[in-house]
Amino acid sequence: QVQLVESGGGLVQAGGSLRLSCAASGRTVSTTVMGWFRQAPGKEREFVAAITWSGLSTYYGESVKGRFTISRDNAKNTVYLQMNSLKPEDTADYYCAAGPTTTNLQRGPYNHWGQGTQVTVSS
Repeated sequence: QVQLVESGGGLVQAGGSLRLSCAASGRTVSTTVMGWFRQAPGKEREFVAAITWSGLSTYYGESVKGRFTISRDNAKNTVYLQMNSLKPEDTADYYCAAGPTTTNLQRGPYNHWGQGTQVTVSS
C-alpha cells in the first residue's frame, strides 16, 4: 500500500506564494509518476501538474503554466508544488496522487491519492 500525506496549504493573499509537499510512504515503487490535482467547491477535479520518477518530464495544466513548478526528491519520497503568483481562482483543495510507470501524466489513471490540503487565496 501507498500512503500520501500533503502539507503546506493555507491562506495567502493574491500574488503570494505557497509550497505544497506530498510525502509518500509504503510501497513507493508504485509512486513512479506523481501528480497534483485540485478541486474547488462545486467544480470538477482539475489536473494541475505531474512529474516522472527522473524528474525529466513534467506536465502542467494550462491554468497554472508559468506560475507553478512541480519537483521531487526521491531520497525523501516527497514531491513538491511551488505555487507563485497565486490568484483567487487557485483556491481549492489540492490532492497529491501517485501511479506506476505506465501512468499518463495528465490522464492517469492514478492509483493512490492523499487526503488533500486546502489552499485559499484572498483578493
